[in-house]
Amino acid sequence: MKFSASIAMAPPEHYIPVAREAEKLGYHAIVLPDSIFFSEEVSKPYPYTQDGSRMWDGETPWIEPIVGAAAMAAATESIFFYTSVVKLPVRHPVLVAKQVASLAALSNNRFGFGCGLGWLPEEFKWCGTEFETRGKRMNECLEILRLIWGGGMVEYHGEHYDFGKIQMSPVPSEPIPIYIGGHTKPGLRRAAKYGDGWSSAMLKSKDLLDLVGQIEAFRTEYGRSHLPMEYQAVVTDVWDAEGFKRLEDAGVTDIITVPWLMYGTPMVGGDLQGRIDGLNRFADTVIAKMQ
Repeated sequence: MKFSASIAMAPPEHYIPVAREAEKLGYHAIVLPDSIFFSEEVSKPYPYTQDGSRMWDGETPWIEPIVGAAAMAAATESIFFYTSVVKLPVRHPVLVAKQVASLAALSNNRFGFGCGLGWLPEEFKWCGTEFETRGKRMNECLEILRLIWGGGMVEYHGEHYDFGKIQMSPVPSEPIPIYIGGHTKPGLRRAAKYGDGWSSAMLKSKDLLDLVGQIEAFRTEYGRSHLPMEYQAVVTDVWDAEGFKRLEDAGVTDIITVPWLMYGTPMVGGDLQGRIDGLNRFADTVIAKMQ
């Protein structure tokens, strides 16, 4: 079992010291979320709270995740970084391919690309893309990323993206893992068909394992069950080593945690020492018992 610390909504000045401390303590990764802007107008509810409200406001800091990962990678040596998750179809996949490949080169392949559809129509509308076609466009985006990262002169002619022969350099010296988010049937199928892993949002353990089982069934359907698959989980009802061991036995590979939240330091705001103390306490009481 791997344990990764989410930096979601932390003050920007905490990013580097948290990454250094997590690396020292043996955490697998720092996980970076994605939010482009806070819109006053919201035409759909946030899907991961009971009442559809957002857990943040316009003053909550969200560092662009590729930039944040690059800064932390430059200040560390071995810890991994991944996004959970970048709203991929809001962005143009050729530009994303360039950003992620550059980060892989500069970090010595210490980056995994977690991506999902995005839930907010205003992000799509005001960034000049279509919300309604995001599923089909995401599938094409994933094909384009793999194609470009494979190196050489490539071209793509799809329904939503079309470009002639291009070559990007540098391309990754090792394959960049792609982790796909989403709890709906299409999202689970997408993870099974295209992903090296699946990244969950907040779930109870029973619901989490149900979705893992569905993905495995889809992977069998697509003839991909022989390939490795990572399952990254944000679980809301397991807090101790014994519970995490049960999830590991059921196929979960990586727990995304906010360790300081369990010991009184909030996700939004809070002091740096509280985050450092939370990392240490979780490492002592949970991670050490799993080794």
